[in-house]
Amino acid sequence: QVQLEESGGGSVQAGESLTLTCVASRYIGCMALFRQAPGKEREGVATISRGGRTTYSDSVVGRSTISLDIRRNAMSLLMNSLKPEDTGIYYCAASPHYARCQVSLVPDFDSRGQGIQVTVTS
Repeated sequence: QVQLEESGGGSVQAGESLTLTCVASRYIGCMALFRQAPGKEREGVATISRGGRTTYSDSVVGRSTISLDIRRNAMSLLMNSLKPEDTGIYYCAASPHYARCQVSLVPDFDSRGQGIQVTVTS
């Protein structure tokens, strides 16, 4: 199973930007992020396939950009205009199946990282 490691979390103020990065231990067809806030269900945030196709949740579309560094097997998500409701634990996730590279399916991906905390204060 692919190993995933997140970095880049932390505490920021509302309106600021943050970049989350995930490095995979090997080639994988789809890389993604999901998040979980206290008392809420997991929410897929963004996906990117090996071919560069991207999907975003309605909550981050238009203010976030996901990108892929193929040589490093790494994915990054730049989130702008952060809001307190973006607070949560963000998990990197991955799937070998291009057809499953959709944001609604991310919480069910088998491969996940340990998670990293993002806190947005108002």
